[in-house]
Amino acid sequence: MNLSSSKPVATLAGRTVLITGANGGLGEQFVYQALERGAAKVYAAARTPKSWGDPRIQPLALDITDADAVIGAVAAAADVDMLINNAAIAPAEDTLFGPEDEARRIFETNFFGTLRVATAFAPVLAAHGGGTLVNILSSSVWVSLPTIYAASKAAAWSATNGLRFALEGQGTQVVGLLVGMIDTPMSGQYDVPKSSPEHVVSLAYDGIASGALEVLADDQTRDLKSRLSTHAEDHYPWLHGALRAFLGS
Repeated sequence: MNLSSSKPVATLAGRTVLITGANGGLGEQFVYQALERGAAKVYAAARTPKSWGDPRIQPLALDITDADAVIGAVAAAADVDMLINNAAIAPAEDTLFGPEDEARRIFETNFFGTLRVATAFAPVLAAHGGGTLVNILSSSVWVSLPTIYAASKAAAWSATNGLRFALEGQGTQVVGLLVGMIDTPMSGQYDVPKSSPEHVVSLAYDGIASGALEVLADDQTRDLKSRLSTHAEDHYPWLHGALRAFLGS
């Protein structure tokens, strides 16, 4: 992305941001748009960090499934006041009926890894006035997709809401970003309408600036949220039909 081609919106002026899964399509947008909005420094965390060619971007090696690596990241990035938990996996052959080891691998990244990073950095955020914690979730938390990915994101949504209560005393803003399909390699197997990473990240940062607790990044996600009060006997047939249409079956 050419940073000079965009008009900066200074909603992150002077902030220090750490983004996990920074090498991916969504992660890259979080990195670039943080700088566009005035961030002073961005830690771009990934299992295999890359060179970004910008002194404001500091590559950081981080495997969120490795407890020691998370402890090391806390020591290396002790000036962070915004944490964006973006790292996740969504294997193409994911199913509720798959091998248990694969289910554990997905949960270890999407749930335990996310929670591990959040709790490890909570004291860092507290030391910088409370700061902001953003967990990237998914509209699949409200859809009966028969996948471990959906189950792991539902668990992460619950944990995000719990973290909001647990960290409110230290003044930490906890935000859940919920979105359907995004046009990144992770969703390449699905031939359905998708949101652009640029749009999703822009909405996320706008939501952070406005003090939102949840950011619903597309019409599908907003529609799903609006239906949560529907009786299960009415909601499930609609959801079942929508799921079949989505899967093309």
